[in-house]
Amino acid sequence: MGAELGRRRFLELLGAGSATTLLAAGLGSCGRPGPGDSGGAANGRVLNFWTLDLAPKFSSYVKGLIAAWEGQNPGIRVRWTDVPWSSVERKLLAAVFARTAPDLVNLNPPFAANLASKGGLHDLTKVLPAGAAEAYLPAIWAAGRQGEGASAEQFAIPWYLTARINMVNRRLLERAGYAAPPRHWSGVPAYAEAIRRHTGRYALFVTVVPDDSAELLETLVQMGVQLLDGQQRAAFNSPAGRRAFAFWSDLYRRGLLPREVVSQGYRRAIELFQAGDLAQVATGPDFLRNLQTNAPGIAAVTAPYVPLIGADGTANVAVMNMVVPRQSVLAAEATSFALFLTNGPNQLAFAEQARVLPSNQVALRQLETSLAAAAPAAQKDGQESLVQRARLLSAQTLRRARVLVPASPGVKRLQAIIYTQLQRAMLGQVNSDVALATAADGWNRYARARWG
Repeated sequence: MGAELGRRRFLELLGAGSATTLLAAGLGSCGRPGPGDSGGAANGRVLNFWTLDLAPKFSSYVKGLIAAWEGQNPGIRVRWTDVPWSSVERKLLAAVFARTAPDLVNLNPPFAANLASKGGLHDLTKVLPAGAAEAYLPAIWAAGRQGEGASAEQFAIPWYLTARINMVNRRLLERAGYAAPPRHWSGVPAYAEAIRRHTGRYALFVTVVPDDSAELLETLVQMGVQLLDGQQRAAFNSPAGRRAFAFWSDLYRRGLLPREVVSQGYRRAIELFQAGDLAQVATGPDFLRNLQTNAPGIAAVTAPYVPLIGADGTANVAVMNMVVPRQSVLAAEATSFALFLTNGPNQLAFAEQARVLPSNQVALRQLETSLAAAAPAAQKDGQESLVQRARLLSAQTLRRARVLVPASPGVKRLQAIIYTQLQRAMLGQVNSDVALATAADGWNRYARARWG
């Protein structure tokens, strides 16, 4: 797998830009390939499958699954293509307009939702077997659905997940008089003030750079903000939205957030934490391994804690999905293969190898049991024990996690509009209520132009 920063940057790239619009238009307009088209899928014998940055590390795993599925489905051959993070958009664009789009590809929810909204993906409800959804975490399955009620379409099958937890510098925590960091966002202002007053450092870093992490957008949802209504219009100019904008602008103006949150992205948070200048950072469990290498002194005083949550107790989760482009004439076969890839045994094996989390409920329970059993065995190695504890905590987080930012078309534009106006409020150019209203107006103009 690629580095965490590269993965996050890729996920964000897929949700933005004119190339996404062109891609969706291509998927929607090319339609189903005819008998004379190239690519091998039209004869019903070759299923083209794309993954993202899995080769060569996971080649044996993927090839083994392909061989097993082909053995159960004689007459169909899977052609696997592994695409680098950095070039997937370009390659998928080229395949679409050459009418050789893959039959099955793993994408993130925002990009997949963009395609689904333009008719670029198959509605899997027509080919899924009865009860298929029951194998997956309900909130994760719902992230691949678009629409409401009987008209809802399932555009994705969930594959692997990541859930952030908090890595906390216990030395800074203790100097500020805290035994543990706050659990809820409501406790952050007092905590941030205590860290700053007693240590001269900062409690946390949440970027407001428009094209970087969606973490701050997720916090708005945790604070009770509804981002969009059923007509894709702004719903965030509300009492909850005003409180949330005031929360972040006030923290910044009081000097309780690093000044760079308006100009630098998530990577800066990692740098500050490794330098001992940040009390906590939201990240994945394997961050500890890098920390032990890059900053062993900080690693020695670092411990994992549950992520910050809102009043409803919900944490965020990131999802990678399987989707079937509309060009495919093998929708049923591609769906069958996706269900095989994401069943309990196969997800568990991938989660253990790739150090990610499964969306399959059986696999998640088995992984939690395995991690709980491994923690005592790792006690002799303090560093490894800490990593195992962090992985278990991350897995347990999934029980109260969902995709907080809806997989809505244009969601990266929404993030850019909100962040830009919040920056203005933080910098004192306008008050936070005016910034929020301006953001709502900006989004609604975009929404009217896009959806009418």
